[in-house]
Amino acid sequence: MLIPVWSIWLIVAVAFVILEVFTAGFAVMCFSFGAIAAAIVAACGGGLVWQTLAFSILTALAFIFVRPMVIRLFHKNAPEVKTNADALIGRRVRVCEKIDAAVNSGRVALDGDEWKAITADGSVIEVGETVEIVSRDSIILTVRL
Repeated sequence: MLIPVWSIWLIVAVAFVILEVFTAGFAVMCFSFGAIAAAIVAACGGGLVWQTLAFSILTALAFIFVRPMVIRLFHKNAPEVKTNADALIGRRVRVCEKIDAAVNSGRVALDGDEWKAITADGSVIEVGETVEIVSRDSIILTVRL
């Protein structure tokens, strides 16, 4: 007794749904949509080429349209978390080398590293002062008192 091809596609779709429970990001579920489309094509008598084409197209469409909507829905109340260099903005740091725009010098200490720094208004800031990072341009931090 042979199992109909459409039921194999449904088993694959259910397997993807179960796998999605253990993963994050709604990526595996997109494959489930493709498998359901392939099951429908198989049930209507479509050949393997049409089934594969339906699986591929619906999976791609789910990745392009459905997944972004679901991600936005799940993360709509999550606060935006700044990462990498953007997380530096707003931090308070200590001046470890006098910041003086006239001689193009100045450094601040940040988490054990020294960064080149300039002031937002061109003023001179002495060693030991605590300043706030207002922006960055590559590896140069712009600070203010």
